[in-house]
Order: sequence, then C-alpha cells, then structure tokens
Amino acid sequence: MYSSPLPRFLTATLALVIIASFTIRYSQAAQDPLPLAEISTFAKVFETIKNNYVEDISDEELLQAAVRGMLSGLDPHSALLDNRLDDVRSETSGRYGGLGIEVTKDNGGIRVISPIDDTPAQAAGILPNDLIVRLDDRPVNRMTLADAVGIMRGEPGTKIKLTIVRQGSDVPLVFTLTRAVIRIRSVRSYFLDDNFGYLRVTQFQTPTPELAREQIQELFKESNAMEGLVLDLRNNPGGELQSAVGVSDLFIDQGVIVKTRARNDTNEQVFNATPGDLAKGIPIVVLVNEGSASASEIVAGALQDHNRAIIMGTQTFGKGSVQTIWSLDKETTLKLTTHLYYTPSDRSIQALGIVPDITIESRELPAFEQEEIGRLREADLEGSLDGEDLDDGVEEGNESSLNPAVKEDYQLQEALNLLKGLSIARRQIG
Repeated sequence: MYSSPLPRFLTATLALVIIASFTIRYSQAAQDPLPLAEISTFAKVFETIKNNYVEDISDEELLQAAVRGMLSGLDPHSALLDNRLDDVRSETSGRYGGLGIEVTKDNGGIRVISPIDDTPAQAAGILPNDLIVRLDDRPVNRMTLADAVGIMRGEPGTKIKLTIVRQGSDVPLVFTLTRAVIRIRSVRSYFLDDNFGYLRVTQFQTPTPELAREQIQELFKESNAMEGLVLDLRNNPGGELQSAVGVSDLFIDQGVIVKTRARNDTNEQVFNATPGDLAKGIPIVVLVNEGSASASEIVAGALQDHNRAIIMGTQTFGKGSVQTIWSLDKETTLKLTTHLYYTPSDRSIQALGIVPDITIESRELPAFEQEEIGRLREADLEGSLDGEDLDDGVEEGNESSLNPAVKEDYQLQEALNLLKGLSIARRQIG
C-alpha cells in the first residue's frame, strides 16, 4: 500500500510499460490497428485513480480490477478465477463444498440456472430463474460471479442467507441455507410402470456416460420387454462437453451430435455418433425445462434433430457457449468463452435454447388428482346390476406397478402417458 500519491513520472513510466507490453502482444496476435486512443485513456484513468482515489491502492489491485472489468464486459461466463481451478475440477468430478446451485451473472444480481438434486439449495426451495440480490447482508450487484460463488462456498455446517427476487412474488424472499459437502449423484434410474423406464441425469460429469450406460443396461436386464424410456434433464445445468456427447451417443448410432465454432468459422469441431443404440430403438421422451442448460441442451438438441426422442416440457435456458480454462500461472486461472454450440441441423443454442416438441408447464397436482378418492363407479350405485364374471382372457389393470413419483409430477405423468400411447400405436401398426 502507498502512503502518498505516486509521483507522476513513475505513473507515466508504468503506463508506458503497460502500453509497450500490450502493443507487442497485440501486434503479434491481431491484424487490426492498435487502438491508441483507448490505450491512452486507460493510462490516464489509471494515473487519475492512483493519485486521487480516497484510499491508497496498489498497482497490483488496480491492474487486477482492470482485468476483471475487461472480462466482465465480455459475457456472463468469462472470468478470472484466482486459482479456483481445483473448484472447477471438483465440480466436474462430482464432489465439492457449498450449496449445490448453478448460477450466472445477470441484471445486477446472480441468476440461478438451477439447483442441483439432493443439495441444500434444492431442499430450501431455490428455483430456476431466481435472482440472488444479497448474500448475507452484502449486495451482489458489484461482485464478480467468481466472488459470489466464493462467498456461497464455505465450511460444511456454516450458514448463509440468500435474499432472492422471484417472478410472481411482490417482496424479496429470504432463505437461510446450511453449507454441505456436495456429492452429486449424476445418474439414477427406476421403473415408472411395467416396462417403462426412467433415467435421470442431474449433471454431466466425467463418469456420467458410463454410469448412464450401466443404468440403461440394468433397466433392460430387469425387463426384457422395455417399451419406452423417459430421459429427465430438468434442472440439469450442464457440465462437460464430452460427457454430453457420450450420453447422446448411447441413443444415436450415426451422424453429428454437436458442432462447436469459434469466431473463425473455419475452426469448427464436429462430434459424431458411433454405431449402436443402447436403447434398442424404443420410444424416448426427454423432459426439459428452463433449468436445463449447456450440456443438457446438447443432448436434447441432438436427439430432437435425429428424431430419436420427443422433447417435452418448457423451453431450455439457452446457454450455448463453451468455456475454455487456462491456468495462466500458479495464482491465476482464466475461464474464457471461446466457442458456441450448434445442433446437428445447425441450430444455435445460445440465447435461444431448445424448444420442446410438446410444451407442458410444470404445475402442482390438485389433491383429487394425487389421491384416488371420491371416484364414483356404476358398481357403487345402490341397486346396480352385477356383471357377469366372464373369463375373456383380458387381465385387469395393475395400478400397483405405477411408481408413486409419477403421481406427484405432472410433467412426468404426461411423459409416461405419451410413451404408453406410442407403445400402443407401435403394437397396432406392427
């Protein structure tokens, strides 16, 4: 820290060094003329702050602030991570400390992309699109995304207060969450009803494709007559590109899965499917919502473009950009947006998302739909005639096989109904 203003000749010298260094690097990397006027403005602002700001501030602090400002002006996902590379790696491997919430910088606050299953954020009732405006008593409007994430993480068992603005609520909502070690179970499966499977992917991590493969194989092992599968990607904030490609490849046996493009159109990466459909051609319904982002949108877009699945739910988040991580030195990690995603039919995901084939809004089920009570049938009427007990070879419906989770989830109900309809149609046609 400095106790007196930096002499003008030192500040000017420092500014010249910065400009010279920048000029050399800029001329090597770009063909456009160097913006000398803007560089001169930067040097003047640097000098003015250095000599007149109300508190002493070091050159290092000013330059760090300049770098952060430069990145924050690009997009919500580019950031200086300050050696938080271990945090990034822990997220993709499936274990880290905090609240279990995927966020992005937006509109003077921190926007929730989605809470993660079985985490403090989900248990507290945090929802996609919630806008976090305070962390404890600190406003977040001047925080970087990395700073806000750093505050939300902490020692397991410690508490943090989130003040949230939610659409439809007249007043801010306050949630007190207890931090925990987040162990993400990225894949789970079960049967919704006889011969109709359910595969839930909560996040795309390194082991996710292999875990999904094992779960699908187990479903087919338990039922040799599988007739349909629900792939649930709701509130899945994304994850690794290669993981999304791997999961898509389980269901697509040829063609493009996703393309990524940098600002130079010639720098395009194409990821293709390999032969084999692990689901053996059975109908698939993919459930998505506004909390489905990034890698989730890659999978949904690929299956939609290949006509391999029906996409159901609500329009996805629209995070169609790729971030590349650079470890610049021992103390600094840079996360920079370098590519955009495109679906096999060349649709951009960025800011548009995936539009479902069938839009089904999420809603609370009324009590009369959740419980089988109060339903009047002919046999309940006083004096009704008894029917003949004919052995016509038709089995009575077995409602006991229906998974209880279906009764509490309207979108899941509709997905199962659609699969059953498709199964009946396939039997009638074939």
